[in-house]
Order: sequence, then C-alpha cells, then structure tokens
Amino acid sequence: MAEQVEQNAALARRWFEEVWNQKNPDTVRELVAPDCVARGTSETGGDLRGPDGFLALQSRLLNAFPDLHIEVQDVLAVGDKIAVRWTGTMHHSGDGLGIAPTGAEIKVNGIGLARIEDGKLVEVWDSWDKLAMFQQIEAAAKARSTSA
Repeated sequence: MAEQVEQNAALARRWFEEVWNQKNPDTVRELVAPDCVARGTSETGGDLRGPDGFLALQSRLLNAFPDLHIEVQDVLAVGDKIAVRWTGTMHHSGDGLGIAPTGAEIKVNGIGLARIEDGKLVEVWDSWDKLAMFQQIEAAAKARSTSA
C-alpha cells in the first residue's frame, strides 16, 4: 500500500511537470483514463471528459499562456487519492481564451484532488482561481486602453 501511495504522488508531480511545464500532450494520453471525469477543471469551471477534454484545455491555455509554469507546493497521497496545491505563473500573450493578448503577468493558485486506478487518473476535482486569472487579464486590458 505504501508503495502505491508513493507511485500516486509521483504521478501527480509528473502530471504537472510534463503536461504543463514541458507542454507534453503525450503525457495526457498516457495518464488520463478514457472515461475520466474532471470536475470544475475547465477555465469556465465546467467538467472535462477523457484525454480529449484535457488536451483541448491544454491547447487553449498554452495558446493563451505559452510560458505557463506550474510550481507544485504540496502533494498528499492517501490510498488511491492524491491532493495537490500549486501555483501557476504566466504571461497572457496569446488569444487561446478568445481574449486578445494583454501581456499581463498572471499568477493563480489551485488545489486538485484526484483518484487514480492502475496508474491513470479516473476522477479529478479541481479548484483553481479562474476569477483572479480573468481579473488580472481585464486589469491589463484596461491599463492598455487608458494609456493608448
């Protein structure tokens, strides 16, 4: 059991490093179960389903924030569940969210919980500060329009 818990914690760290920091879509395909449901994960707070749902989100976010970097603060693992507290930093330099790039430096915090079966994510519950992200983008857009 202790070995499985350690493997699950390593999977969580690998997820953030490879999917977000290295921007590797193959890791999504490898670690997300086909029937995985990620609740609250999308930038609008909606659910994502399977690898394709994650890949679409990854594409949008990396288009909007090509320099996205996630720093994992804490990983807790118990049985088949993991909890991760993280901080993301990035610059809004693309239009992947349907918003013209503002150049804003963005910082967001999040917590994710996941259940893992056979080395794959099968359920995810995410809470990340989407409102702060959009407020930082909006503030930069307003600053640009008033200085123009």
